[in-house]
Amino acid sequence: MRLFGFVLVFMLFGCSVRPAQRIDVTDEFQPNYSLKENWAALPFRKDLADDVPDERLRDIQDSAAVDVFFIHPTTYTGDRGQRSWNGATNDTKLNQKTDQTTILHQASLFNGVGKVYAPRYRQAHLHSFFSQRRKELAERALDLAYSDVRSAFEYYLENYNQDRPIVIASHSQGTTHAIQLLEDFFDGKSLQNQLVAAYLVGIPVLKEQFNTIRPCQTPTEIGCFCSWRSYKSGHLPKRFPVSSQIAVTNPLSWKTTNEYVSRKANRGGVLHNFHSGIHENLADAQIHEGLLWITRPKFPWSFLLTTKNYHVADYNFFYMNVRENGRLRSKQFLNLKSDQ
Repeated sequence: MRLFGFVLVFMLFGCSVRPAQRIDVTDEFQPNYSLKENWAALPFRKDLADDVPDERLRDIQDSAAVDVFFIHPTTYTGDRGQRSWNGATNDTKLNQKTDQTTILHQASLFNGVGKVYAPRYRQAHLHSFFSQRRKELAERALDLAYSDVRSAFEYYLENYNQDRPIVIASHSQGTTHAIQLLEDFFDGKSLQNQLVAAYLVGIPVLKEQFNTIRPCQTPTEIGCFCSWRSYKSGHLPKRFPVSSQIAVTNPLSWKTTNEYVSRKANRGGVLHNFHSGIHENLADAQIHEGLLWITRPKFPWSFLLTTKNYHVADYNFFYMNVRENGRLRSKQFLNLKSDQ
């Protein structure tokens, strides 16, 4: 199954690994974001967000006029020794896991859009999302994680941004923090004028989540957000909400309507072997009741794929479509600003 690691969709959700009763990664260890090692990706440093899966693609960070602030998903999932409620940012093994998975497979798609900034943060243990008996500790763990994301974003604004347009991008736990970040810094505030778009992927986001930031309705709309959660067609998850009140964007059409879009519109995705190239026509997509339904994707040995939860591949399946859309919205933003 290691061959299909990119689609091993959080079977960990039902795992028995539980963090300790205490939160022992405290404010004493809050990351200092002036230190480069507390960033998983920076545009002026070599890291895995700079990689491309195909030699025909180009990393444009040196010349990009737009910034991308990327918040990675949970990689602190209960590996050996991971018994705290929050992961430490100086955990070498954890950082390597983060970089070789989400930074390589997700953050890298945005190197064709803008300068990529991705902070390390004291991410909450995966169990924080499923703990019923220790909700208070779980909430404290998530709050601690967000405090780092907020601190990193404040440092980014003060030291790196220089009033440049901003794309917010995230996945899973990262989206939980991105929602709060948008509420705290953008929604109805002056910084909203710098928002190109937000890609809030892998976590349910209500259509009315924000006061002034709405779901994107077209491929070129700016100042809005896109969101989706991927499942096999026909599957209705029991552990996650299914509702027409949840915002869903079809990443093949960039619309919120429920028309089926065939895999022919898929410009290409990436597989577990990131450098094996772009795999065109990988997956179709259709919106259904707060979910993005996908017929089983087609790639070598895909008949072995039995999971109905495609969470891990939310970005992978649509890698090129998201990359091109981010570039399109950025171009639209820059053109409108220059006209003004």
